[in-house]
Amino acid sequence: MIFDSTLRDGAQSNGISFTVEDKLKIVRDLDYMGISYIEAGNPGSNPKDAEFFNRMKGKKLKNAVLTAFGSTRRCGIKAEDDSNVRALLTAETPAVAIFGKAWDFHVTDIIKTTLEENLAMIYDTLSFFKERGKEVFFDAEHFFDGYKNNREYALRVLETAKEAGADHLSLCDTNGGCFPDEIYEITKDVCEKLDMSVGIHCHNDCGVAVANSIFAVKAGADHVQGTFTGFGERCGNTCLTNVIGDLQAKMGMICVPEENLSMLTRMAAEVSEIANYKLSNREPFVGKYAFAHKGGMHIDGVTKAPKSFEHISPDIVGNRRRFLTSEVSGRSTIISIIQKIAPYIEKNSKECELVMEKLKEMEYLGYQYEGADQGFELLIRKTIGKYKPFFKLETFKVIGQYDQQVRLTPEELSKETATAVIKVMVKGKSEITAAEGMGPVDALDKALRKALEVFYPQLSTVRLTDYKVRVLDSKAAAASKVRVVIESADEEDSWSTIGVSQDIIEASLIALTDSIEYKLIKEIEKLKELY
Repeated sequence: MIFDSTLRDGAQSNGISFTVEDKLKIVRDLDYMGISYIEAGNPGSNPKDAEFFNRMKGKKLKNAVLTAFGSTRRCGIKAEDDSNVRALLTAETPAVAIFGKAWDFHVTDIIKTTLEENLAMIYDTLSFFKERGKEVFFDAEHFFDGYKNNREYALRVLETAKEAGADHLSLCDTNGGCFPDEIYEITKDVCEKLDMSVGIHCHNDCGVAVANSIFAVKAGADHVQGTFTGFGERCGNTCLTNVIGDLQAKMGMICVPEENLSMLTRMAAEVSEIANYKLSNREPFVGKYAFAHKGGMHIDGVTKAPKSFEHISPDIVGNRRRFLTSEVSGRSTIISIIQKIAPYIEKNSKECELVMEKLKEMEYLGYQYEGADQGFELLIRKTIGKYKPFFKLETFKVIGQYDQQVRLTPEELSKETATAVIKVMVKGKSEITAAEGMGPVDALDKALRKALEVFYPQLSTVRLTDYKVRVLDSKAAAASKVRVVIESADEEDSWSTIGVSQDIIEASLIALTDSIEYKLIKEIEKLKELY
């Protein structure tokens, strides 16, 4: 079983702040994916979570069980008199996850009560929810540290939870300080002593949360807690996309419906987008580079037999194979891209040689096309004579505005700070236009598209989705050459282009114009397919 805590533990990550609408969208996606349980927050902790649970009342999920999260009752009071315990009932979820202390040090030195009172707090709270028909998870907080410090007491905590009627026990490596061998041995001991559902909840402070979770499953755990793309407090939580990939694609354990496994990459991107979290390109299974190959020998091997350099087929998890373009990629990679544009060109042709030489020349100047595939396609077109410009940029001017007042408030940050004026020529006709933007690049982007939309209305769907700058020679200080890579998108696709210059505005403009050129070429190719 997969127990997702993106909306609760994930929300504790630095830089993550979900709106109620964000939470509703993520629940929709996780349920659609086939996640078993969705821990969506603590209704007693803040108004946002309370509103979320109110809006979820009456909504039926297809696959997941919505779960509210909270703590055991406070010291010295009854469970029914604890406001946070009562708040969990108002959520009206089928399941609740209750955390309690399993480390004697935390009991005596942090919440400052007796070991027996802690056991009573656990028993009272869990039995309170069981009497009201809830499915109950007990999260044994700091369990592994507690086990190593006082094994007898840590196990008594679990036994108390079982006696109170808990349906599932979750062993928590809350500090993220354990290693796989420790997790395996301790989890195995628990599973042998307690004949019931046992799960694992790991943090990633030592970088081994996924490995710890896999070893817990090998030791007998039947559910894994984590967050969908791994973000969470401090260094994050167990990354569930990794766990699902490892357990289902590699070990044959069904975590989500088999037909949904190919949705893994798309869902990882969607959840990350909603969370405003940058998913690593190198994320196993779902990252953009998870199945990307650059070295010529590797590419040759994968082309002949994919398993020679890939541990699974990328389509199993909905990803795709990528051959990165560089001077070390080899002729086979280059010709495969050339033949998309000109199928008649052969591997040993003059055109292929020209492209190889041009690529080396451009990389020497600072271009790097492995992150800008569409920029490389344009380079090929220009090199083999398959390029005809759609417009000519005649002049441009950027005017910046500086206000001595520090911009701290949302209103001040939303003020446009630059103006761009652009003159373009299309089929003998010129167009001059201006636009304001949040900085010079945004202003240029808006002005360029505004001018060209007069001639090419289809550009109205294009938007800039990412912008990266890298200084190529830091020793030259402010005169350094910079590489700009931009990602653009329309309603159907996304693409990346590149520009290099000592002038960051010029580098940005090169990338922007190539982006627009690529979009227009794509539109023409689409028309050719239709007619």
